[in-house]
Amino acid sequence: MDFNLSEEQLMIQQAARDFAQNELLPGVIERDKEQKFPYEQVKKMGELGFLGMMVDPKYGGAGMDSVSYVLAMEEIAKVDASAAVIMSVNNSLVCAGLEKFCNEEQKMKYLKPLASGEVIGAFALSEPEAGSDATSQKTTAVDMGDHYILNGTKNWITNG
Repeated sequence: MDFNLSEEQLMIQQAARDFAQNELLPGVIERDKEQKFPYEQVKKMGELGFLGMMVDPKYGGAGMDSVSYVLAMEEIAKVDASAAVIMSVNNSLVCAGLEKFCNEEQKMKYLKPLASGEVIGAFALSEPEAGSDATSQKTTAVDMGDHYILNGTKNWITNG
């Protein structure tokens, strides 16, 4: 088995490293102290394809492999952990699930803007009484045929 990175993977790694150094590093401490969402930087991550790295290109993604994704995440996280979480949630928790479970119409409607960074996916797991323990969650979703009724409270919504 060959464990060497491909030329493309090395290029992705370098592109992510350059982005992190040139775009994320300036102001990272101030953004953290002021708890500011990095809007401009996230927009640029979308333009570079970092928000839909493994999404099929027909849905606006980069169609890359998981090793390239991890290499890019590692370079981003070295400089700005918050930006890496934003990138991770959009790629892994949102885009991956939509690509796997949605129908073609939903994929065209939702994946394209998510993969490009036009919109950002969010993740709502934690609840006031359960924290992040998914087995103790109280929020419900009731199927009403043509829609769902959601009841419950979420907090600490990543990218929310």
